Amino acid sequence: MAYTAADVKNLRERTGAGMMDCKKALDETGGDIEAAVDALRAKGLAAAAKKSSRTAAEGLVGVAVSGTAGVVVEVNSETDFVAKNDQFQDFVRKATQVALDTATADIDALKAAAYPDGDTVLDKLTSNVATIGENQQLRRLQHVRVASGMVVPYMHNAAAAGLGKIGVLVALESPAGADVLEPLGKQIAMHIAAAFPLALTADDLDPELIARERKIAAEKAAESGKPAEVQAKIVDGAVAKYAKDNALLSQLFVIDNKTPIAQVVAAAAKAAGTTITLVDYARFQLGEGIEKEATDFAAEVAAAAGIK
Repeated sequence: MAYTAADVKNLRERTGAGMMDCKKALDETGGDIEAAVDALRAKGLAAAAKKSSRTAAEGLVGVAVSGTAGVVVEVNSETDFVAKNDQFQDFVRKATQVALDTATADIDALKAAAYPDGDTVLDKLTSNVATIGENQQLRRLQHVRVASGMVVPYMHNAAAAGLGKIGVLVALESPAGADVLEPLGKQIAMHIAAAFPLALTADDLDPELIARERKIAAEKAAESGKPAEVQAKIVDGAVAKYAKDNALLSQLFVIDNKTPIAQVVAAAAKAAGTTITLVDYARFQLGEGIEKEATDFAAEVAAAAGIK
């Protein structure tokens, strides 16, 4: 035998592979640990490729901030069980911090960035897929920044510090201190988590969404049989209400259901004797937009058991 028990232990710690797999790899490579790592990684890549077709709609959202900058990242898994796994949570936490530290612009850049243990983020994710046994995907990220002031994070349904189901960042531009901005930002973030705004202002709303709402309103107005000029006013009113209800600054604060968010910010600025501007926000909800597969558990069990 060209290797020792310590070599097997070292290989297991480096790769997360099982003991027998590690021994087999060392046998095949004549005890060369680096070659054994590569051999196990190759097998891991094959396993990951096989799993990549499965729908990954569970997982975690991670948030990380540092003063005037923040980032929110979504990493998906197939089951909520994996989202509770310490290895998975550690990956999401570290990948989110890498995104913040490197200011990566998109998911592809994050995948190529260096992970703390020396691999790339994608290498680490691929290794996790092989060792945990489920498809996992780095799905999306968003940065939020201010020139001066504070980016305030909030995690709804937190699974651990900075990890959970709905992650929110609020960017407040202001010379005010954290004693003013942090509580204000947290209240607004909680509102965002609950109210799900689609844009900061009405002008920022997706034109396609506005066009769709206008078409729906026009169809409803046409059914009323009212004169064309009245129908036009009905349509304009419906579109204006849609914009008001879905733009953050015009939404009514969920705490009192009567004060627009813009006025909440203005009141806080007046009380602090300075300027505060809500310039940006981010809201990631886990699995948002992913079409989950409908599964028949009984059928899956029967298929696994070879029962027809």
